[in-house]
Amino acid sequence: MKKIETTSLRRMTPEDRRAQILSASIDYFSEAGFASQTRELSKRIGISQPLLYRYFKSKQDLIDEVFQVVFLNQWDPRWIDALQARQTSLEERLTHFYRRYAKATYRPEWIRIYMHAGLAGMPLNRKYLQIVRDRLLLVMCEEFRDEFLRDHPLKDVLASAPVSPREIEMAWNLHGSMFYWAVRTNIFKAGSRLSFEQKSRDAVRLFLTGAKFIYPEILSSASEEKNELLQNTSDSFSYVS
Repeated sequence: MKKIETTSLRRMTPEDRRAQILSASIDYFSEAGFASQTRELSKRIGISQPLLYRYFKSKQDLIDEVFQVVFLNQWDPRWIDALQARQTSLEERLTHFYRRYAKATYRPEWIRIYMHAGLAGMPLNRKYLQIVRDRLLLVMCEEFRDEFLRDHPLKDVLASAPVSPREIEMAWNLHGSMFYWAVRTNIFKAGSRLSFEQKSRDAVRLFLTGAKFIYPEILSSASEEKNELLQNTSDSFSYVS
C-alpha cells in the first residue's frame, strides 16, 4: 500500500480527515489483519498516531467504525422488500437479490476483513451472521414455505409453526454457496469464467429444484417433533399429578 501524500492532508477539514483515516484503515486491515498496529497505519496515512487517536479514541473504536462502514452500512432494506414481492417468481426474486447483495458486499476488502476477523476470533463475524439470519434467512424461509406448501393439504398448520433449525440450515446452504464464490474469487484468486449472474442463477435453480421435494418433509418432521414434545410434556405433568 502506498503512503498517502501529506501535502493535502494539512488542509483537510475534520470531517474529511476522519473519512480519510477510515478509508485508509479499511485498506490496511483488509491487507494486514486486526493484529496490526495503528502506529504503522498512521505512518502509511502520513499522520501522527496522536492525531489518529484524536478522531478515534481507541483501536477498537476504529475497528467498530470499519465494521459499521464495510458491513452494516451496505445493508439495504429494499433487498428484503423485493424478496417478499410475491407477484414475481421466487427464482427471479432470489437471483435478483443475490446480484444486488454481491455487488454491495462481495468486494475484496469486505471478504478479507471478514476472514481476518474470523481468524482473530473477533465477534464481528458472529454479529454479522446473526444479522443475516434475522434479516434475510428467516424471510427466505417464509418465502420457501409460501412456494413449496402452496398446494399442501396441511399448509396452514405447517406454515404457522416457528421456523425450524433445519429450515435455517437449508437457507444457509444456498447463501453459503454464494459466499464461497466470493472467497474463491477474492481470497484464492480462483474465480470461475462464469459471471456471478449466471453462477447465482444456476445455484438458485439447483436449490429450488431440490428444495421443493424435501421442504414439505422438513416441515412435517418439525411438526411431528413438536407434537411429540408436547405429548411428552403432557404425560410428565400427568405423572406428577
